[in-house]
Amino acid sequence: MAKKEITVQFKLQAPGGKATPAPPIGPALGANGVNPGQFITKFNAMSAHLKGKVVVAQVTVYKDRTFDIELKSSPAAVLLKDAAKAEKGSGEPNKNKVGKVTMAQCKKIAEEKGKDLNCFDFDKGARIIAGQARSMGITVEG
Repeated sequence: MAKKEITVQFKLQAPGGKATPAPPIGPALGANGVNPGQFITKFNAMSAHLKGKVVVAQVTVYKDRTFDIELKSSPAAVLLKDAAKAEKGSGEPNKNKVGKVTMAQCKKIAEEKGKDLNCFDFDKGARIIAGQARSMGITVEG
């Protein structure tokens, strides 16, 4: 079987199991030649177990207008905001702190992100997550 010719690849973020064709998802799909109705149905079925958590989907569109979806883990910023119970990151992270997380929470987030992190060890992944937390104005303890 011959490989399909790829037209475009793009990423988008949507709530797991609760995506709708409303902006910004619908227009992004339409602009790249993907039928929003088919995408939403397939995406919601694939991500139903995530119950509203923000999920990154990498979409590959082929020349015959078919598509494949690959789900990635939630962005680290979203997971850190949940862990710190912060509404959003700080505009001035070196001056204004918005919350606190522990290294244990950072390690848990690193384990959840798993293969999407650029490391082989979850302790090193926890340090990556801790760096992200500091850049968002979240204090890392322990």
